[in-house]
Amino acid sequence: QVQLDESGGGLVQAGGSLRLSCTASGSVFRILHMNWYRQAPGKQRELVARITSGGDTDYADSVKGRFTISRDNTQNTVYLQMNSLKPEDTAVYYCHTIVYWGKGTLVTVSS
Repeated sequence: QVQLDESGGGLVQAGGSLRLSCTASGSVFRILHMNWYRQAPGKQRELVARITSGGDTDYADSVKGRFTISRDNTQNTVYLQMNSLKPEDTAVYYCHTIVYWGKGTLVTVSS
């Protein structure tokens, strides 16, 4: 079993930046593909970014060029650096791997 613990959310003005962190329990982090999802009010959960165990990354079109996913296997942590934030980025952001989800961290971007 893998437990995921997100942090780093908060309130930021449009154009600002935040960095989300997700720390995983256990000793298998380095072989896990890790994902960030988000769910805005009244909308379906959507994939924002993903990173493979080898470090390959992929992004939703809506965040390309603004968000960067990275990982530190020594810290069992995956990050989501979010720049040039927009009000439409407001959502609960979730860390995910295999069948495991974190509890989410709220990001609110004010206009």
